[in-house]
Amino acid sequence: MELSGTPSELALLRSFAPFDGMKPENLAALARKIVRRQAPAGRLLFAEGDTEKQTYYLLSGTVDLLREGEVVGTVRSGTPKAKVPLAHTLPRPYSAVATSNQIEYLQVDGDFLDIAVTWDQTGSYHVAELKPAQENVASDDWMTALLETKAFHKVPPANIQAVFMRLQRRDHRAGDVIIKQGEQGDYFYIVVKGLCVVTRETPINKNGVKLAELRVGDTFGEEALVSDARRNATVTMATDGAVMRLGKDDFRELLKEPFLQWIDWPQAVRAVAAGAQWLDVRPPSEFEQYR
Repeated sequence: MELSGTPSELALLRSFAPFDGMKPENLAALARKIVRRQAPAGRLLFAEGDTEKQTYYLLSGTVDLLREGEVVGTVRSGTPKAKVPLAHTLPRPYSAVATSNQIEYLQVDGDFLDIAVTWDQTGSYHVAELKPAQENVASDDWMTALLETKAFHKVPPANIQAVFMRLQRRDHRAGDVIIKQGEQGDYFYIVVKGLCVVTRETPINKNGVKLAELRVGDTFGEEALVSDARRNATVTMATDGAVMRLGKDDFRELLKEPFLQWIDWPQAVRAVAAGAQWLDVRPPSEFEQYR
């Protein structure tokens, strides 16, 4: 059962670290990403050596910590040991098994928790400052949507934290042009409020053909930064709203580099001999000129 951020739930969270030191508005936003679960005696919460990025807090009952099958410690709810996450280090140094008739615990995505705490501690940005674009859109949905994309799963947690710390918020009115077709790329953008429209000018239609609509959590602008080319479309605010932007240098350092694996010529030759294939990514005009 996901928490909803009620006063009683927030009071419960404050009995654990690092929730006890968080700002109320940031804790309320984080609470909606925390799940409350139950488990019977004998249930394995996680195994020794596990690298899954989940964080666990014991609410009630007892849990044994085991190394190579031997009990090396016991955590009881309400004790100082229970105020911190269970065997939080990755890979897990212990296995955790429920030993009382039934336990109750909290579970939250570890990366999301790290980012929320980093934000709160730096004071550079409050989750509560992100007002919902619609009444049914949570203020931090853009952040959740971004973290859940497959691409972000390959980005190191430290890089993700740095990304969120370097993002800059820009408020806009309906009709404002965020990026314009033909211009040089300078920022990567995330929609955090409102609706954007993507259009592309063609020889036949100078006013632009509508290609897509971008909503809270959608991103744009990365293609020109990856290929170092000019913008291939225009993005305009269709409503009043806001975007977060990340500069070109930060984008390349924190988001582009983790996806690149450089090899030298001898390694490339060996890879091709083993079945790899060359892929020519030059545009047609460049290919014709230099082949």
